[in-house]
Amino acid sequence: MQAWIHDAVRTPRGKARPDGGLAAHSPQELVGRLVAALETRGHEPRSVGGLVLGCVGQIGDQGGNIALVSKLHAGIDERASAFTLNNYCVSGLTAIGHAALRVAGRPTAALAGGVEMMSRVPFMADRATYYSDASFPTRSRYVPVVLAADRLADEQGIARTELDRLALLSQQRAVAAEAVPALAASRIAIDGLAIDECVRPQTTAESLAAMAPGFAALAAQYADALEGPIDHRHTIAHAPPVCDGAGLALVGGTPADGAGRKARARILAYAESGGDPRASLLAGLAAMQAALAEAGLTLGDMDRIEFMESFAVTMAIFLRDHAVDLGRVNVGGGHMAKGHPMGASGAILLSSLLDALDVCGGRFGLVACTGASGVGAAMVVERVGG
Repeated sequence: MQAWIHDAVRTPRGKARPDGGLAAHSPQELVGRLVAALETRGHEPRSVGGLVLGCVGQIGDQGGNIALVSKLHAGIDERASAFTLNNYCVSGLTAIGHAALRVAGRPTAALAGGVEMMSRVPFMADRATYYSDASFPTRSRYVPVVLAADRLADEQGIARTELDRLALLSQQRAVAAEAVPALAASRIAIDGLAIDECVRPQTTAESLAAMAPGFAALAAQYADALEGPIDHRHTIAHAPPVCDGAGLALVGGTPADGAGRKARARILAYAESGGDPRASLLAGLAAMQAALAEAGLTLGDMDRIEFMESFAVTMAIFLRDHAVDLGRVNVGGGHMAKGHPMGASGAILLSSLLDALDVCGGRFGLVACTGASGVGAAMVVERVGG
């Protein structure tokens, strides 16, 4: 693909509650701060040809085409197009992939990424009819991701001890990463918040083992869709915390911008995949395989991987079914520690990947994202900057 990432930045992730570190900001303010950061880093983000933003909760503070609202707030060229998309939890990466396809091979650039303020627009706040529509075939009915994760762990035989092990690793790596500033080189402090505030440094193996499964009470509302009882294994520690955040990439169709600055990475492949809605959280793996095939590479070629820890079960299945060096995966901690601002997550992971590649001097990197009801997206990049 003839598309390059000239730069990518992200906000810290703030707790999704009224006193959270980002909660006082509107979503367009977060996007505007990232646009300003790109400008400070020597780019010209306000003169792009378009802005594409992923956002799941497109009502209230995030309604009215939040990409357009953000474009106007940030002072981006009025001739630039702006649109918002919802592809569930992979929205941020989908936005970047579609922007890349749009600019590929052309002397133009676009901004793309995602934003989600879950302190202002909670999960499922759009109250879509689909969430409770019993007219769908049973296997296609909506199941909240927390229950889909439990069902998947039960059906795939993923033990609670493995879920605990991976949750602890995510926390430990997130804590350790704060001692390596280069892993957060593209994380832009927002007022007083300079770290991902959902991380829980006090987490231990003992505290994880003592926690009870957290989502069994919800199952009664979705009994028909679940088609029978399941063994609930995930605790809140195995789930990514809900949070606020935004990520933004400057994508161009040439390997250098108008001022001759070389891009940070080339996009080698981008792929999306649907999947069995019953196996709700596996489509990201299918997208990963498609992106690797398009790039002509393997997991073994990847120097760094950002694999979305949608829940502990997805990480467990990824490691079980693929020959991959865990030392190259989520080196700065994952979603279970840092949180999941839904529409922004894919863009945040891409920014994190570029930082991780810079730290290790690596060449190839992969982002793989997965979401509810069988959606997935993945991107393979080649580091060319530095």
